[in-house]
Amino acid sequence: MNNPLFDDLLAVLPDAPVHTVLIGTHWTAVVVEIEGRRRCGLASSLSPVEDHHHGAGPAVPEAGRLHQRGARALAELTRSDSPPEVSVGMATVNALLPLQEESWVDLNAGEVIAKRGAGKRVALVGHFPFIPSLRERLEHLSVLELRPQGDDLPAVSAPEVIPQADIVALTSMTLLNRTFDELMGLCRPDALVLLLGPTTPLSPILFDHGVHILSGSVVEDVDAVLWTVGQGGNFRQIHRVGVRLVTMRRDV
Repeated sequence: MNNPLFDDLLAVLPDAPVHTVLIGTHWTAVVVEIEGRRRCGLASSLSPVEDHHHGAGPAVPEAGRLHQRGARALAELTRSDSPPEVSVGMATVNALLPLQEESWVDLNAGEVIAKRGAGKRVALVGHFPFIPSLRERLEHLSVLELRPQGDDLPAVSAPEVIPQADIVALTSMTLLNRTFDELMGLCRPDALVLLLGPTTPLSPILFDHGVHILSGSVVEDVDAVLWTVGQGGNFRQIHRVGVRLVTMRRDV
């Protein structure tokens, strides 16, 4: 499946040996080696659309052999029709992207939204742990979610909510479930757009596709993160053991 954003991301990636491919309960991790250094990329683990335990074909046909492929080939799985393979592809992209360390600041997405959203209409796509705090700090906050909880609005309300927003914050899950382009198309030309979550590619290429601020994650302790991902850890758990939260801004 062709996608202009993924086409641009894939075009800048080097090839590299693959050390580890790990599909955990909540997170998928891929470790590659570039210039003698291990680099780990993360992506949310998507579940298969159907039950593949019995009868149906496998969700990951090359399970057990993915690490034998080159990293560029794994990154191409972002085009797959299999949700778990899309997660593997996205994690590989995040492992391979050129580092932009000079552009990173240590700032988490919740704080960015709170500061930028004061006195403005904010639409947040995805339910994040910091939402209760945001509701206390922001007067106009609408949360859109596929599985609404509490005061969340259903995702189908996006065409009514997003065009009214001064600030739109999209979960990077929208890259995996391929709703990113549709949601971006609902944003006003003057809206400030953020992409957030550990799946977020920390690349200025996203700025060419209408995003202004990227809030993502960098794995600093590869072994600790792999152990935690492999044992079903959620993001709070892998953050504690070796993930740094960083933000990049487009120069405007």
